[in-house]
Amino acid sequence: MARQRRSRYLLLAFALGLWGCASLEAADWAERGSRAIDQGRFDQAIADLERAVALAPEAAPLHNNLGVAYLAAGRAGEARQAFEQAVALDCDHEPAQRNLRSLGPPTGAVASGPEPPAPAGP
Repeated sequence: MARQRRSRYLLLAFALGLWGCASLEAADWAERGSRAIDQGRFDQAIADLERAVALAPEAAPLHNNLGVAYLAAGRAGEARQAFEQAVALDCDHEPAQRNLRSLGPPTGAVASGPEPPAPAGP
């Protein structure tokens, strides 16, 4: 069982592009966070995923998963920041792009579109 668990962590670390002891620890926290999301324990998921991100801040999938946990906990602003960070780290990370789009434009942002017509002159 321990061998299977370690293999799963190594696979997760490889998928995240992580190496070294800190990276394996990050994969462990990420796994815990994912399980907590699945169990509906969003505060615990956030704590676990924040720890994973602190250990591997360059891993876009960790930021995305943290955003998912924030969103599930009703913390949309923090979710947006996490998704934006994931996209900043990896502009091709489709899950983060999709999650960011699902939030719509940021609060207070003006939707881009055609300019309104100028008022007619005298």
